[in-house]
Amino acid sequence: MRVDPAAVGHHISRGFMRKEIKPVEDTMKVVGVAYTVSCPERDSSALYYALQKAPKSSVIVVSRGGDDTFACCGEFLAMMAMHRGMAGIVIDGPATDKLALKTMGFPVFCSGFSPVTSNVSGTSGETDIPLVCGGAVVEPGDIILGDADGVIIVPRDYEPVLVDAEEKAAQEAERRRAVREEGYRFLRREDFDAVKFFEYNVTDAIARTKKDCPAER
Repeated sequence: MRVDPAAVGHHISRGFMRKEIKPVEDTMKVVGVAYTVSCPERDSSALYYALQKAPKSSVIVVSRGGDDTFACCGEFLAMMAMHRGMAGIVIDGPATDKLALKTMGFPVFCSGFSPVTSNVSGTSGETDIPLVCGGAVVEPGDIILGDADGVIIVPRDYEPVLVDAEEKAAQEAERRRAVREEGYRFLRREDFDAVKFFEYNVTDAIARTKKDCPAER
């Protein structure tokens, strides 16, 4: 919770959900272990089953199988998830009851909102399986991290990534303090001279390198 998904995002080229999936309120943040739910039809019974079975502090990750019409989560489903100790819900489809979800404070991430909802018919759905949510493969047990910028799946070998993200968070906090209290002006990166890089004659440097290091004959 001390780092942002963007800090981890520096290190990954996959394992991130589509940019449309955002929290219903920008201040919401979620982190936890994925408990996956596939709800490919209008039936949302598997989601209610998942809320009975998922361990506390789970992030319920719901794949809607491409449906972007019927909302499978609203005020009272989110309330049930909150009362059962879940960390949040992530859906690659719409939710409903937008105003209630915004004031509730329980983290719900979705791709939008809809006034038409799913039903509980008991005709389809699976839980605790590998699935695709928002274009990202999610397996049960994956660590989900999301904030106002979006949702990522934290790499399983996360320790070095997390250490780097925490270091970046500390550096950014110090920079904000210096701007606020000391009048520091952030005019250039300390770790990369962009002007020197782009104005350096790369073509000549490559030619010199080739001349100094001839190929073996």
